Amino acid sequence: MYNIRMHDFMKDIHPVMQALIATCFTWLVTALGAATVLFAKNINKKLLDGMLGFAAGVMIAASYWSLLAPAIEMSKDMSMPQWFPPALGFLMGAVFLRVIDKILPHLHLGFPMQEAEGIKTSWRRTTLLILAVTLHNIPEGLAVGVAFGAVTACLPSATLTGAVTLAIGIGLQNFPEGVAVSMPLRREGLSRLKSFWYGQLSGIVEPIAGVIGAAAVMFSMPILPYALSFAAGAMIFVVVEELIPESQKEGNADIATMGAITGFLVMMVLDVGLG
Repeated sequence: MYNIRMHDFMKDIHPVMQALIATCFTWLVTALGAATVLFAKNINKKLLDGMLGFAAGVMIAASYWSLLAPAIEMSKDMSMPQWFPPALGFLMGAVFLRVIDKILPHLHLGFPMQEAEGIKTSWRRTTLLILAVTLHNIPEGLAVGVAFGAVTACLPSATLTGAVTLAIGIGLQNFPEGVAVSMPLRREGLSRLKSFWYGQLSGIVEPIAGVIGAAAVMFSMPILPYALSFAAGAMIFVVVEELIPESQKEGNADIATMGAITGFLVMMVLDVGLG
């Protein structure tokens, strides 16, 4: 019912504005997760690892049902092998994130300063923690934006309901991400308000990436299969390189794994049942 009401609200709005509204929603959910730091300094580690696993499961499911499957379908009538556009786009998305990962200074949650990645810098630990979460919010915003831009192609595999469903799924997994960045900042000594502020700020890149993604595919429809699979490749990179290792780092592998299974199942049901 919620999905239907949201669909009716969005259908008469320009696709770029749709992408902006949807990614502002995902940003808001990040802020809600970050707001938990206003009431508690710590969160049970097993719970957090389960939530990170859930986020990983959602992203894996969304990468296939909302991005790769439509990209494969759209490539059916192209002059090249059907597998080529989604395969190339997927690889480009992963490589793009890998390059940014090597350049942008950042520090994954729970790791010591000497394991900071990217170009060497004197930036504070808190800044590097924020940048780590900001980095993997880029493909999430891009995925939602591309999905809304794809609706203008009027293809059966790219629907407004599917794009709305993807935004809801990304929003669901953004809550634990907001928690995962604000709580460590609080433990680093920042005030509750500052921890919340920087936690929600890590999600601001999603509306920016969403608008860019929607506009790009609208102005150049031939790149649509590549753009969808690009977003999928970038999201899978984040899952494998960051979310899964972080969720299992403290020895809670079983809880994190079941969280991932649950997240995958929830996103699959949303996408197949509503999309």
